[in-house]
Amino acid sequence: MATAKVIFATITGNNEDVADIITEKFEALGLDVTQEEISQADATEFESVDICVVVPYTYDEGALPEEGLDFFDDLQELDLTGKIYGCAGSGDTFYEDDYCRAVTDFSAALQKTGATKGAEDVFVNLAPEGDDITHLDAFVEQLVAAQAK
Repeated sequence: MATAKVIFATITGNNEDVADIITEKFEALGLDVTQEEISQADATEFESVDICVVVPYTYDEGALPEEGLDFFDDLQELDLTGKIYGCAGSGDTFYEDDYCRAVTDFSAALQKTGATKGAEDVFVNLAPEGDDITHLDAFVEQLVAAQAK
């Protein structure tokens, strides 16, 4: 059975909702999945799963989550060759060019580990609803399909 790990950071609860939707879809597809808040997570945990997902928030003008800085730094030291990764997150379009920048930054960091991007990054404006849930479900389906190859 394939395994997945979903790491999230949230202030408003929106990204926890995004992570919950992703985790529930993995479960529905029969994967063994764990979900953890970023300040409680160790980046090396990604070494023991098939699919790695990060769901960060973007703070202020494009900053990474403060509680996720160590995780971000540690992540870049790993060799995740053979793993599949994906990034998704909630942001606020009010911030224009900085909208969901942390999602893009974590995606780039994961790419540097040698992991394979299994799905395009998903940006959610504020709370996930309607089409966002459809996009997140498709995101998980793409990750699972990429891992099965």
